[in-house]
Amino acid sequence: MSEQQSAAQPAEPAEAPSGLSRRGLLGLLGAGAAGLAIGGAGGAAVATAVAGSASAADADGVHAFFGEHQAGITTEVQDHLHFAAFDLDDDLTRDDLVSLLQDWSYAASRMTQGLDVSASGAVGGSPQAPPDDTGEALGLPASSLTITFGFGPGLFERDGVDRFGIADRRPDLLTALPRFVGDDLDPLNSDGDLCIQACADDPQVAVHAIRNLSRIAFGRARIRWAQLGFGRTSKTSAAQTTPRNLFGFKDGTANILATDTAALAEHVWVGEEGPAWLAGGSYLVARRIRQTIETWDRLRLMEQERTIGRDKREGAPLSGGDEFTAPDFSATDASGTARIDRASHVSLAHPDNNGGVRILRRGYNFVDGNDGRGALEAGLFFLSYQRSPEQFITLQKALARDLLTEYLRHVGSGVWAVPGGVREGSFVGAELFA
Repeated sequence: MSEQQSAAQPAEPAEAPSGLSRRGLLGLLGAGAAGLAIGGAGGAAVATAVAGSASAADADGVHAFFGEHQAGITTEVQDHLHFAAFDLDDDLTRDDLVSLLQDWSYAASRMTQGLDVSASGAVGGSPQAPPDDTGEALGLPASSLTITFGFGPGLFERDGVDRFGIADRRPDLLTALPRFVGDDLDPLNSDGDLCIQACADDPQVAVHAIRNLSRIAFGRARIRWAQLGFGRTSKTSAAQTTPRNLFGFKDGTANILATDTAALAEHVWVGEEGPAWLAGGSYLVARRIRQTIETWDRLRLMEQERTIGRDKREGAPLSGGDEFTAPDFSATDASGTARIDRASHVSLAHPDNNGGVRILRRGYNFVDGNDGRGALEAGLFFLSYQRSPEQFITLQKALARDLLTEYLRHVGSGVWAVPGGVREGSFVGAELFA
């Protein structure tokens, strides 16, 4: 978001409710059967209040919250991330869950416009009451903020209990991921009933989004774990240059782009295989991958390139060409040795060697200080969207022989079903409760 665009904040919706407390939207949208009606009168009133600004052009740094698919998947990857996984309180009812999703949807539809979470916001309410909005984004533009919601396996059933009467609607594919080579998972930094991915070009805007959604959830859900990310490690637009990961190599050269609608339909969006409430949605896999930076930094350049299978300067495959040249895994040198090692990352992850399996990546670098031994607590926060978690599982199993595995430890993990886009007059995941 440029400074020239910062003055282009959308105007305050005239019909917006005067405030938003933890359960304030429940009165507007209604609980129980009335609140579950997709496109019901209450939801329509809120959606109408914000729809005009929410549909503003991306050139203004605003991504529409409403649409066919949730924003933050094919959206041009922003520079910063705040990701959070939530656990729902044990005594939460179905109506409470619906009200939470309604509250979150309303707040998200405003924050993605560069607005406070409610009309009274950070400074417009009673001075005798806590503000509706925490205020650290006052004066900041939308900064291309996207907010994406996901539903974990525990939302449907926990310890054999159908918590909210939706166990029979859990997708068969939505189960815990199997254990992989290199896994050293911390259960306190894995999984979660719900997840929120907030991406923006300003880190404060992304943090503001998670902070306020967490505040709204008080008494209904609590953060289980969270991750800040900087420096995208993928691209979803041909206009974006290929970024570099903390190993110094270009990352995401062959990622699925937003303009490749055929590939998105085949590999990313859930189709008629269902369930129906998930149509147009996707599955999100998150992996917190610790990189042993210090060990990697002592490798010779030629060994680093052999491990990755690409040239470090340009990102070209070691079989020749430029960054976007297709790897030739049959190419050999004068001695008959394969130019691209069969156990290199490029070779083992490439669709040609995995039955054509592809995923859409939206990962970020992270550095969380140093551990007790003085080593950088750093790595890749891997995010991928796919039509089925089996796509990720196939690739991760193939990477068991990856030369890169020596320098990686997977310390956090989770999988969520990401509903399709939110219709005006509705809320995220409404079809699940219809």
